[in-house]
Amino acid sequence: MPIEIERKYLVSGDSWRELAHESKRLRQGYLGGENCSIRVRIKGDEARLNIKSRELGTTRLEYEYPIPLDEAEEILERLTTGSLIEKTRHLVEHDGLVWEVDEFEGNNAGLMVAEVELEADDQQFDKPAWAGTEVTDDERYYNARLAREPYRDWSDR
Repeated sequence: MPIEIERKYLVSGDSWRELAHESKRLRQGYLGGENCSIRVRIKGDEARLNIKSRELGTTRLEYEYPIPLDEAEEILERLTTGSLIEKTRHLVEHDGLVWEVDEFEGNNAGLMVAEVELEADDQQFDKPAWAGTEVTDDERYYNARLAREPYRDWSDR
């Protein structure tokens, strides 16, 4: 059974930019799902269907499958709920781990979140200086929630 173990942090400052070794624009939308998030994502010229369990915290079930690009475009245009998530994902290596820094656009412009995938829930790692407040357990920062309640609409940001 595929498991995702991930920690999530707000990004502080721009020092990570000089360390980024790859950047790709992503568009994704969410389909109905009560006990899970179901998303279609286009990354560059590839498209994938992703299903994740809805638990809060570092560990969740995750399944992912490639789908045809033209079908992904149609799904994003016609079947998703809420707003599309548009962002540029930057890959940054730090202390042997690859961090994904998401720079949001559109309805979530101004938000930057860094995520790191781990091998174990209790894995020790060196957090870079630009990884600020941890938001792993704050559902507001999950992409499925950002599609329903965009960052621009938060009154407490």
